[in-house]
Amino acid sequence: MAEIIRMPKMSDTMEEGVIAGWLKKVGDDIKSGDILAEVETDKATMELESYDDGFLLHIGVNDGDSVPVDGVIAIIGEKDENIDEVLKDISNEKNTSELEDENPQEIEDIEEEKEEKFEEVKEETVEEQKEEGNSNSKIDTIDVNFPKDESRIKASPLAKKLAEEKGVDISKVKGSGEGGRIIKEDIKNFKPSDSSQTETIKLPQIHSSESYDEVPVSQMRKTISKRLAESKFSAPHFYLTMEINMDNCIEGRNKINETSDVKISFNDIIVKACAVALRKHPMVNASYLTDKMRINHHIHIGVAVAVDDGLLVPVIKFADNKSLSHISSEVRNLATRAKNKDLQPSDWEGNTFTISNLGMFGIEEFTAIINPNDACILAVGGIKNTPIIKNDEIVAGNVMKVTLSCDHRIVDGAIGSAFLKTLKELIEDPIKILV
Repeated sequence: MAEIIRMPKMSDTMEEGVIAGWLKKVGDDIKSGDILAEVETDKATMELESYDDGFLLHIGVNDGDSVPVDGVIAIIGEKDENIDEVLKDISNEKNTSELEDENPQEIEDIEEEKEEKFEEVKEETVEEQKEEGNSNSKIDTIDVNFPKDESRIKASPLAKKLAEEKGVDISKVKGSGEGGRIIKEDIKNFKPSDSSQTETIKLPQIHSSESYDEVPVSQMRKTISKRLAESKFSAPHFYLTMEINMDNCIEGRNKINETSDVKISFNDIIVKACAVALRKHPMVNASYLTDKMRINHHIHIGVAVAVDDGLLVPVIKFADNKSLSHISSEVRNLATRAKNKDLQPSDWEGNTFTISNLGMFGIEEFTAIINPNDACILAVGGIKNTPIIKNDEIVAGNVMKVTLSCDHRIVDGAIGSAFLKTLKELIEDPIKILV
């Protein structure tokens, strides 16, 4: 009996997936455990596994197409089994608004051709009106980039635009269109003869029309937009900013890296310091769940990583129990896998607190939107050499600004401030995070 393969929910935030590529084709013998296709989710590219034996009788989604969770993507059944009734049932399920054009490029070309024909007809009408002395026409068809001829030059708008871009004197081009009209192919194929080579003044190209590119929104970007919008407009944010003197931290990091097999970054130190501070301030390590608050005893810190399609937040689990070298190795491993889209759901789920660090980009200070369902997120700026007061004297110092975004439903100003105070003490005296 035919079995319908539907798009599974591969992450807690997934609403649809994109078929990155089919690994099987219609007619293939399928065994349970075989990988049918690769699916791009909002977080990573994952493998679609078959749980049935049989033959692949139907593929309902092309490479690159998106499918909502539980949407039909394939049918597996016995060899030569008639699946007409199954396909009919599937067809009745589909919402017509979700149907996509089979060949959008072809339709785009047709629409472009229609638009060009319309412009040509419109221009012909205007020219006829001008020849009849109609001075009320609002469309100016004089091409200011080329000398006027005594007779009107008939050319399509695309031909004129192409001639302008290629620097072709359109008056020297012979039209092959209807009535001698110059079309874009005439401009493409035009080769000036030696006699037509005249000295002209090269004018800078002026863009006379608006232009833009449109690209499809990736599954990751759709999820980022939805989740952060929900967070921003459902959780009342407030922000606390504090300066941290990094002089001792810089010195301590240098000493650690002299003996450590793994290079420790400032971000690794911040992750560890946050983990220790969260242990002392459990309300910052909490979640708001509509009718209750969850105070987490475990500390899982999400570290925001920029990737081509947007932002991923792999999680360092039980960060308070891990050494700096362990954290450093894990962060680098997760960041590499995030950029290669090799993360699994277990790698990005379960965060109780999040860190977003833009210091490496030269950003001194910023605010971040809370990552659901955390109570807070820490935005970390860059280390800046600046005058500070030390022992009643102005001296050069290294300062880093951090901003804590807090969900006011859980964290009050006093709680957030106490957390930042502890964090500041730990980073300014990093030996404390090792104890």
